[in-house]
Amino acid sequence: MNDQMTHISDILKQLSKIDHIKAEEIPNIDLYMDQVTTFMDSHLEHSKRYPEDKILTKTMINNYAKNRLLPPPNKKKYSKDHMLLLLFIYYFKNILSINDIQSLLMPICEKYFGRKEGLNLEEIYEEVFALEKEQLDLLIRDVEKKYQVASGTFTSLPEEEQDAMQSFSFICMLAFDVYVKKQIIESLIDHMNERQDSEN
Repeated sequence: MNDQMTHISDILKQLSKIDHIKAEEIPNIDLYMDQVTTFMDSHLEHSKRYPEDKILTKTMINNYAKNRLLPPPNKKKYSKDHMLLLLFIYYFKNILSINDIQSLLMPICEKYFGRKEGLNLEEIYEEVFALEKEQLDLLIRDVEKKYQVASGTFTSLPEEEQDAMQSFSFICMLAFDVYVKKQIIESLIDHMNERQDSEN
């Protein structure tokens, strides 16, 4: 698993460099659609799986607005609050359904979008992402531990077969971790929806 170990080590080094877009990096002026997609592409380029992947397209943004994940732009321009919501959507969309993202963001949007006094979207965004560094360190340690556990599986097999099966074990452990966390997130969203329904 030496080749695999080197590859995992490279992945973890890349993970340690992950950083969110800070609120102060987002322009304080409203942007047209092309400017929004260009900004997102340049600032989130490190998260692309393939160079040709698109972070955000006009179609995606229009679909988000159509599904009420995003308030409509003002005279075809998107505010800083639009950009912050798009960043939340970007991180959620790979693991949650549109309905779940809507359940999460609509109450936030209704209460804090465009707010000038008191708690606003920018403060919410920064507060949440301030936890990122600590969580990333914990995640890297957890991945390393899972890798060590996977390295101890299928040890009776010939080396070439062992490598393939240990890689499979490692991927299964990571996938199960994502599966369990997704179940927890969905359960929390369902509970949140039930609570909101009972209040209405």
